[in-house]
Amino acid sequence: MKEPHTTHCKTDIPHWADIGVNLTDKQFRDDQDEVLERARSAGVTWQLLTGTNVDESRLAMELASQHDDLFSTAGLHPHSARFYSPALEKELRELLTQKSVKAAGEMGLDFNRDFSPRPDQERAFEAQLALAVEYRLPVFLHERDAHERFLPILKAHRDHLVGAVVHCFTGSRQALFDYLDLDCHIGITGWVCDERRGKPLAELVHNIPDNRLLLETDAPYLLPRDLPEPPPKKRRNEPSLLPWIGKRVANLREQDVASVAQMTSANARELFTPNL
Repeated sequence: MKEPHTTHCKTDIPHWADIGVNLTDKQFRDDQDEVLERARSAGVTWQLLTGTNVDESRLAMELASQHDDLFSTAGLHPHSARFYSPALEKELRELLTQKSVKAAGEMGLDFNRDFSPRPDQERAFEAQLALAVEYRLPVFLHERDAHERFLPILKAHRDHLVGAVVHCFTGSRQALFDYLDLDCHIGITGWVCDERRGKPLAELVHNIPDNRLLLETDAPYLLPRDLPEPPPKKRRNEPSLLPWIGKRVANLREQDVASVAQMTSANARELFTPNL
């Protein structure tokens, strides 16, 4: 069996935690190890790999089990909710017991694209929330253009959940405060670096309490638009770019970069790996 990788990072740079990385995506197939090394060299010393279906969740779990700075989620994305079944749930249950799996999800509702019928999305969402309660895992949540249905479903389960993060938040001021009222963490991505579409989010991030702020790249997606030239290899996002997002968030919140790195890393560890 392969020995777990031990993290080595420069001690003179801030340490960051990326709570949303799709490292099993095909875009990382050829240079996954190099991507990890670049992240560590940039100070990203903790990563949560996103599971969006059973196969991806298993791959993320297996990869995370080989590295002491990687962890994973296990769930079914709302795009694939139509495939939720007793057989699939049985596989999810097995994944949720694995040592490296630290959250249930990605789960939720996406009424923007409607790749799965909305009733199927709601059914899969509720079923996975129940699993998270049963296995006492925090939830990794996805919501797009579905706040009016998403909120009451989450609210009905929230008192029984050990924690929750609304991943890749790009919603309204009202949605932000609704989620904060439910004591949710808020995941901020490179969307905040987009001077066009990200402006409303940029104007909201100062409202997130220090102990509820989390950072993520959502790599290989959501490459920050304001990166200096030349553009990254393959024009894809990767976890080594998290410090760039963190600096932007720190600027918007009028906080010290090192402080933002420290508090968001502490928040990630407290939510997902409190016993490590």
